[in-house]
Amino acid sequence: MKLYEGFVCHPSVCAVGKDYQILVPVNFDMLLSAKIGDREFFNHSNGIRISSSEVQRITVPQKVLDEAKSYTLVARKMVDRKPYFPVTEEAVEITYSFKPLEKTEKINIYQVADAHGVIDESVKAGRYYGEDVDLILLNGDVMDSSSSVEVIEAIFKIASGIGEGHVPCVMSRGNHDLRGICAERLASFMPNYNGKSYYTFRVGCIWGILIDCGEDKPDANNDYGHTICCHQFRLEETEFIKEVIENAKDEYEAPDVKYRLVISHNPFAHTIRPPFDIEQPLFAEWCKLLKENIHPDLMLCGHLHCLSISEDGGPYDQKGQPCITLIGSNVKINDDGTAVYTGMGVTLNDKDAKVVFNSNEEVLGEHTVKFR
Repeated sequence: MKLYEGFVCHPSVCAVGKDYQILVPVNFDMLLSAKIGDREFFNHSNGIRISSSEVQRITVPQKVLDEAKSYTLVARKMVDRKPYFPVTEEAVEITYSFKPLEKTEKINIYQVADAHGVIDESVKAGRYYGEDVDLILLNGDVMDSSSSVEVIEAIFKIASGIGEGHVPCVMSRGNHDLRGICAERLASFMPNYNGKSYYTFRVGCIWGILIDCGEDKPDANNDYGHTICCHQFRLEETEFIKEVIENAKDEYEAPDVKYRLVISHNPFAHTIRPPFDIEQPLFAEWCKLLKENIHPDLMLCGHLHCLSISEDGGPYDQKGQPCITLIGSNVKINDDGTAVYTGMGVTLNDKDAKVVFNSNEEVLGEHTVKFR
């Protein structure tokens, strides 16, 4: 469909908790709302509508959008936000159809991770399922850094290119995303739960927990120049995982949950060479908590720039991984400047998953993995 001039790309409808956060990077200041059925939802701060954000965010209950199967964004370009009688242009309405996840088998998920700003090739690989994609996973390092808002926009452009605002998404941070002048503002651009980049989510019969490992070297590493405090962040995240387990009946043990997924950019059960061998006791605790309590079906990762199905005790499992771990992402820049991006498709079936590794040029492998 035609892109409204005020939008950088089509919206991303991101699952967070039991809500969707509709995120839209914009080209100019505007007031934005979403009409769904007979209700209207606003981007606001305590009742004050937000016009000056580079990425507009509207939170809507999943149930409302799933039932309506469409949403209309209402944009009013801000001309002059005076204290009295602010001036806006006439409202423009843009309607998107929406495809909620209603299937319980043959659920097609496509993961893009480690694209490092390579957009067109990532979109081409991510179109593997075409119109049959059910969930888009943007799993960290999709942009190369957070050095500017324009660089961050890569994650939304890729989601837009694959799903065009019609398909639910899950978005996570990678370690590169913590770098750059805009990294401290990343929570205002990306999906989050009360400002936190780790949370649980629901999409139809899928329950997932998004784990954020933060940076990939010790906080004191000179690369970071005193800008990182990820150890404290991970300690807080450990308490979050324990709270999820305490609330199991409303989370992964809810009656309509069929699949349990762990989403993490970094496959933290794997120990990498120094100085990347961080947080071994803490990451081992995470593995144990997830494995012994949540019993996930699959863990989806990137970070290692490889294509692998990590079995228990295999070369990528040094800490007792919580379940079979799928690692699928790579990008290669050729001598002539062209790029080849490789991602991963996962089709969830009743007792197994079909895994496809493909680039923007070819299918590289197909595999079937059994759930425990």
